[in-house]
Amino acid sequence: MKLISWNIDSLNAALTSESARALLSRAVIDTLVAENADIIAIQETKLSAAGLTKKHVTALENYFPDYTHVWRSSVEPARKGYAGTLFLYKKELNPIVTFPQIGAPTTMDHEGRIITLEFDNFFVTQVYTPNAGDGLRRLEDRQLWDVKYADYLAGLDSQKPVLATGDYNVAHKEIDLANPNSNRRSAGFTDEERQGFSNLLERGFTDTYRYLHGDVPNVYTWWAQRSRTSKINNTGWRIDYWLTSNRVADKVTKSDMIDSGTRQDHTPIVMEIDL
Repeated sequence: MKLISWNIDSLNAALTSESARALLSRAVIDTLVAENADIIAIQETKLSAAGLTKKHVTALENYFPDYTHVWRSSVEPARKGYAGTLFLYKKELNPIVTFPQIGAPTTMDHEGRIITLEFDNFFVTQVYTPNAGDGLRRLEDRQLWDVKYADYLAGLDSQKPVLATGDYNVAHKEIDLANPNSNRRSAGFTDEERQGFSNLLERGFTDTYRYLHGDVPNVYTWWAQRSRTSKINNTGWRIDYWLTSNRVADKVTKSDMIDSGTRQDHTPIVMEIDL
């Protein structure tokens, strides 16, 4: 089974805009089409509470005619056009789809951050983890989120193996970002967030990229748009992951990044597993 995950940073822009960035995004979508994955997880759709428009659906069906799609958007009292997730999966698959709430603080449970697909012998779940925010104003809420999310994944894992993916908004170790020393109190690399991710793995999960590749340096999934040279200079962060339950990690045959060309921000990640 092949699975792909990508933080798209606005599905609407990627599908309908004619900006230079949108054209780069559509080139990535073309790449995903060619990958012919069984399941594609998309984060940060930024759709309205009403979700996909007819124009969006038409575009997705043109790109992915053999797939079913399910989505979850941010709804009141959360911000409009914020966060959001979407799954595309091959039509011959027939998962039970759930949109879990995990008891997260503030409006986080209303921000469309998790979708889970249940199959006979495993779960596939994606997450768009809340950012700690400018000035770490949301760090305490993020820490509570991490606890609640780890509890949720462990609950799934107690039933059957879990394949979990998404934008986790944390570089776990120093090797996972280009400039660790200057980012000690930056959102995504605080001690608190890194410990939260460690705690998650200790509940029975494997970072599949490190499992297969070991401590390979200078490999990232995100490059800041604010810096024109971040991708050219490879000053990136690895904040997107494919995790599995420990007991099926040895069945993973591939876990890697997909080349997104010159487009900055997130690059897609792919996992292949023989279940």
